[in-house]
Amino acid sequence: MSTAPDDRAAEAAAKLGLLRAALVQSGAGAIRLRGAGWFAWATAGGDCAVQLASDCGVAELLVTADEACVLTDEIEAERIRQEEVPAGFTYHIVPWAEPELHDSYALNAAGGKLVLSDRPRQDEQALPHSLRLRRMVLTAAEQERYRALGRAAAEAMGEVLRAARPDWSELRLAGAGAEALLRRAIQPVQVLAAGSRRLHLYRHPTPSFEAIGGHAMLAFSARRHGLHANLTRFVSFRPSSLDERNEQHDILQVEATALDAVRPGQSLAAVYHALDAAYRHANRPDAIRSHHQGGITGYGARELGASPTSATGLEEGMAFAFNPSFDGIKIEDTFLLGPGGLENLTVDPSWPTTTIGGRLRPLWLEATT
Repeated sequence: MSTAPDDRAAEAAAKLGLLRAALVQSGAGAIRLRGAGWFAWATAGGDCAVQLASDCGVAELLVTADEACVLTDEIEAERIRQEEVPAGFTYHIVPWAEPELHDSYALNAAGGKLVLSDRPRQDEQALPHSLRLRRMVLTAAEQERYRALGRAAAEAMGEVLRAARPDWSELRLAGAGAEALLRRAIQPVQVLAAGSRRLHLYRHPTPSFEAIGGHAMLAFSARRHGLHANLTRFVSFRPSSLDERNEQHDILQVEATALDAVRPGQSLAAVYHALDAAYRHANRPDAIRSHHQGGITGYGARELGASPTSATGLEEGMAFAFNPSFDGIKIEDTFLLGPGGLENLTVDPSWPTTTIGGRLRPLWLEATT
């Protein structure tokens, strides 16, 4: 989905208002945003990433009471101005070999006052928690971008798994996944793939040259406009066994317990404790310690993970991606919490599903070879 330039400029202006309110509240002189996620949030979906493996991009933002300035170099400035950032920002452009000039500019702009940052360096302080919380509550425009991303990521996943064959290597499967995302202008931030043997060995199976065999998992963390769509699917090249069907049923029940706990005013820790109880009910009390359980998502693949002590309250407009797992199986989608409850952003209407707790949830795709 493309957003009109005027709409993006208005959205960015509202974000700058939140940043300036934080300046007033803290008595600071400037906010310096170095991370690619914060850059995307503040610019209404602008992308400063060049190296996908880096949390920081080729541009930063410096916000004061009077200015919202993009700090970048002569290599990147014109592309970022023309293609990534809406109107309303100024630019401090330096030679690529002299990045330290940004530091002196920021100090001068702060007027001797404190500088806040998402990645504080010496003599800087971290952003207030209230501002980090606001980033997690998505505006209507952000939600629309997220819906478009989720649909496209799910479509890419389904396309690849329908084409997969047992003799494909895990790397070929992952490569096909990355290619399908990139064709849709989505960045493959993380693509995990594992076949029937390695699935039972590792919770995070980075792909290998091994053939996938009888069944396989593909997992995406897919980014566009700074937002992350997270989803996991399985394909099987033979009918699922009774044990496998029972495992699918059990993991779906564990997930349903967690999703039922996602309500406005509830804490993220309460969702963790619901998961813990569900694992115990499934007679897998140790599974919760074998892998993180996901949590709030958005401008980070995980903005905040669910844990026994994550007291953050849940609000409408937040997005969630939980990934409960047993040995060799897991489930994951990205949901948005709205007035009517949870909306699945990564649903694929053509994927095989079952209804659990009133929600359509994905089954393993049984492919023909």
